[in-house]
Amino acid sequence: MSFRQSITGVILAGGRGTRMGGQDKGLVPLLGKPLYQYILARLSPQVHQVMINANRNQDEYRQSQLTVITDLNADFSGPLAGMQAALRCAKTDWLLFVPCDVPSFPLNLAEKMFMEKDQHLACYAQDTEREHPTFALLHRSLQSQLDDYLARGDRKLMLFMQKINAKGITFSSESGSFANLNTPEDSRNWELQQK
Repeated sequence: MSFRQSITGVILAGGRGTRMGGQDKGLVPLLGKPLYQYILARLSPQVHQVMINANRNQDEYRQSQLTVITDLNADFSGPLAGMQAALRCAKTDWLLFVPCDVPSFPLNLAEKMFMEKDQHLACYAQDTEREHPTFALLHRSLQSQLDDYLARGDRKLMLFMQKINAKGITFSSESGSFANLNTPEDSRNWELQQK
């Protein structure tokens, strides 16, 4: 069985999009397509199936024919809440999380993380400059640890990664592949680079 068969991809699109003027970042149009569709096109070939975590505009995301899951609470408590919701309904042993606003992430993300995780039940991406913990591969057995962490009121993603002894997987800093589109200006710049 290919490693892909054991991984569900999850697009994290559950945030408030405050720096994008409150827009749902995954639905921001780029060159005529919603941003999340660029993420989906890169993620789909790397995993067995894809789900989307969204807390607004679920009907628009459902037009992709993908399963759409919402956070278990309604307070927009960050990427960990999306991870928690996905772990609850996972059918595969592994889940690969990617944010909805990084359209150029590595095409070998799943393979490299899976092959280099060793015995760790979690790993996250990093480059030579910083960590990118929203790009994370988690084993579904971590669900109860994440439930406990969030129940205590903790929200910091990197702190949770440290608690579960997640391994950092280093990708080269080539061409800003982890650059996220936070503002309308970021989006315009990305569009110009594609032309």
